[in-house]
Amino acid sequence: MRFFAVALIFFGVAASYAQSPEVPHKIHFAGMVLTIRDDAKREIQKDVDALVKSPRYYNMKVERARTYFPIIEKIFKEEELPEDFKYLALQESSLVPDAVSPSNAVGFWQFKDFTAQEMGMRVDKEVDERMNIVSSSRGAAKYIKQNNWYFNNWVLALQAYQQGKGGVKEMLGEKYNGDTHMEINSETYWYVKKFLAHKIAFEKACEEAPQLKVSLYETKSKKDINDIASEFSIEQNILQEYNKWLKTGVVPDDKPYAVAIPGGNVPKEFNSLWMKSPEITAVKAADVKGKPNTDTKFHINGILVIKANAGETVSALAQRSKVDISKFLEFNEISIDERIRPGVYYFLKKKRKKSATNAYQSKAGDDLWLISQQQGVRLSSLKKFNPGLNENGLKAGTIVRLNNSKTVDQISGPIEDVEVAELGNEAFSWAVQPIQSKQEQVKIESNSLEKNEIVDTKPMAVDSAVVKQKQSATDSSFLYEVKASDTLYGIARQFGATIKEVMDWNNKSTLTLTPGEKLRILKR
Repeated sequence: MRFFAVALIFFGVAASYAQSPEVPHKIHFAGMVLTIRDDAKREIQKDVDALVKSPRYYNMKVERARTYFPIIEKIFKEEELPEDFKYLALQESSLVPDAVSPSNAVGFWQFKDFTAQEMGMRVDKEVDERMNIVSSSRGAAKYIKQNNWYFNNWVLALQAYQQGKGGVKEMLGEKYNGDTHMEINSETYWYVKKFLAHKIAFEKACEEAPQLKVSLYETKSKKDINDIASEFSIEQNILQEYNKWLKTGVVPDDKPYAVAIPGGNVPKEFNSLWMKSPEITAVKAADVKGKPNTDTKFHINGILVIKANAGETVSALAQRSKVDISKFLEFNEISIDERIRPGVYYFLKKKRKKSATNAYQSKAGDDLWLISQQQGVRLSSLKKFNPGLNENGLKAGTIVRLNNSKTVDQISGPIEDVEVAELGNEAFSWAVQPIQSKQEQVKIESNSLEKNEIVDTKPMAVDSAVVKQKQSATDSSFLYEVKASDTLYGIARQFGATIKEVMDWNNKSTLTLTPGEKLRILKR
């Protein structure tokens, strides 16, 4: 889904980088107590591990959940449906509004068209409310409650969401009707165990506030989406991304509809806002000592790139790049719901199909997409050159081919993290930068960064030990390299600091951490 861009923050990141949550022997669900036997526990744990395995995709789901769960929770409260069922939307669609199954089930809750219409949703050439978070969530609540009215058992109502009421009756009869305690074992229907895996995998991570909130605007008359975008100072294409249920660009007047308003400044006095989230402001690019680092331009593999600032969203970075957002997404092979990685270079034109350099040796924290950005070679090409390579996690030292050459005599090493001196007074950054000498015009060919102007920086070494020694000598500090399991909260506790102090020491404006990132820590 091309949905929304976020910078992941604080404890939410912890959930993705920590070890998989452990499946308990007992779990509470919708007011019921479920005892999980060892055979089922192993199955569910395997699913939990798979869900959290890729930090990139896990975090995308977490942020969608943080954004949409408050809306779903409010609707479920109104419909008197247990809140736990919100995890079913993650299981069904990963909260992708336009998700389509092989059987043509559509939307957040994966309704067939006829079932959606039975639940009161409009599905036609103008509107498909299966992709509307409010309409579809209310429809899902009604559907689940209908099943529970028969079984008086929320687990069976959950099972019936996939198997149908008739399928559950045929399989189980009335054996468990009315039960408030159940045993989950190897014979339990797979869909129920899959749901429990989602609840366990995402429950803690989704407790924090979202980085990007959505407000809901209720229409009372026919309205063009362009007019709504103008009222809220939002780009029309971004507003459309949040409202894919609207097929023609015009909200009809047959009934009130909820239009999702992402970002932007939502006026407090606007009385048509309902179920309003806390005030939303557009995320701005972070400055270094008040000076934006947007003037310096680089090339990677001969293609112009721009460095992402901490706190930027996809739309903000595309706007700063003066590139149409759809093109920006295409050039960088990302979707609009992916978080921007601070310090990473993003392309303003399409990357090349190959590199003049034969191969790249990966470092800790690399994934195939990041290498694609570092080397200026399309991700699709890297997959072609490296069949069978795990794109989400690479071991340090892995040789990644950058072209179709059969030899690897030319290897591009990783771009090291180095201190960038003289960014303005005492500002510093641990972002990836080219190595430069004072008053030297640098032009690094092939896949390295290519800087085409005179800069005034001090000579610097790329060895992290040298950087650490330099820092320690000047201000009794040292560099800590972030591990995959780290959180900002955990690092702060480890070194007897507060989260704010660690952020201040490193000029961080978001709480996102990346494996391999270097954090400056002051000695106590």
